[in-house]
Amino acid sequence: MYFPWHDAQWRLLSADLNRLPHALLLTGEAGIGKRALAQTLAKALLCESGTADAAKPCGRCEGCHWFDAGNHPDFRLLAPAADEAGDDEEGGKAKKKPSQYITIDQIRELADFVNISSHRAGRRITLIAPAEAMNVAAANALLKTLEEPPADALFILVSHHWRRLLPTIVSRCRRYAMPVPAEAPALAWLEAQGLAHAADHLAHAGGAPLLALAEADHDLMVARKELIAELAAPRQLEPLATAERLDRQKLDPAEVIDWLARWVFDLAGLSLADKIRYYPDKRQSVAELASRLDPIRLMRYADSVREARALAHHPLNNRLVYEQLLFGYLQAIRPAR
Repeated sequence: MYFPWHDAQWRLLSADLNRLPHALLLTGEAGIGKRALAQTLAKALLCESGTADAAKPCGRCEGCHWFDAGNHPDFRLLAPAADEAGDDEEGGKAKKKPSQYITIDQIRELADFVNISSHRAGRRITLIAPAEAMNVAAANALLKTLEEPPADALFILVSHHWRRLLPTIVSRCRRYAMPVPAEAPALAWLEAQGLAHAADHLAHAGGAPLLALAEADHDLMVARKELIAELAAPRQLEPLATAERLDRQKLDPAEVIDWLARWVFDLAGLSLADKIRYYPDKRQSVAELASRLDPIRLMRYADSVREARALAHHPLNNRLVYEQLLFGYLQAIRPAR
C-alpha cells in the first residue's frame, strides 16, 4: 500500500477510477514513495472485488493475489534493465549488473501487451519508474504509443526529474506533483521502522523518508560521515586520497555527488539566507566555512556539481570525477578577498 503521508494524493487519484486519463505522471523528490502510490493505484484498477468505496484494492480477490505475486497478466512494470557484464577479475562469468536505463527493446515488448485484449476483461496497465531512465530511443517509441493510446490501456509514469522527460511526453500525461511529506508523519514512520536518530537522517535526506532509511545503511552512513567530515575540515582534505577511497568503496557515484551537492547547498543557504537544510548537526562547521567564502564562486561550483550529477551514470572514470569535484571544492571555498 501507499505511505500514510500520501492520503490526500490517494483521495485525489482514486476519486473516480473510471475517469482516469490514459497517462498519468507522478512527480516529486526521490525517496518519498511515489512508486508505492502508483502500484497501489494499479492494483486498485485491477482489483476484481467490485467494492468502489474508498477505491482501495481488497487484497483478497484473484486480481489482487496475482498482483501481489508479481504475475498479473494485465500489468507490466518497466524499470531499468540489466546489462550483460563482461568477465570478472577471476575469469568467471560476471553477474548482471543493474543498468540505469529503460531501453527501446523494453518499450517494443509492450506492443503486444497494450494492443491485445486484457486477460481479465479490464484495463491493461503499464507502470514506468523512473520514467527519466528511458533513453532517447525508448522515449520516442513510448511517445508514439501515447499519441494513439489503445483502448483500455493506462500508463503510469513515475519521475524524480520530470523536466528531463521529452516535453511531448509530459504534454500527453496528466501530471500530479507529490510533495515531500511533512516532518511529523515522516519521523513517525521512520521511528516505527526502528531507526535511531531519525530526525538527523531525515534532514540528511532532504525530508525524503525512504531515502533516509536507505542511507541509514551502516556502510553508506560511515562513508557519508567520513566524506562530510573531510569537507568540513578542508585543510585535512586530500582530493587524490579521498577520490581513491570513494572509488575503492564501490559507492553509487550519484549518491556520493548528492552528498556533496547537499553540503554545498547548505553552505550557500547559510551564507545567503541563514538557512541550513541537510546537515543541521554540522551547523557550526558549515557556519565557519560560509562566513568567509565567496558566494558567487560557490554558486559557480554548485553548477558544476549539478552537471556531474546529471552525468553520474554515464560510463566515466568515477575516480577522476571525484578528483575533479574535490579539487574544485577546495577552490570554491577559498576565502573571499
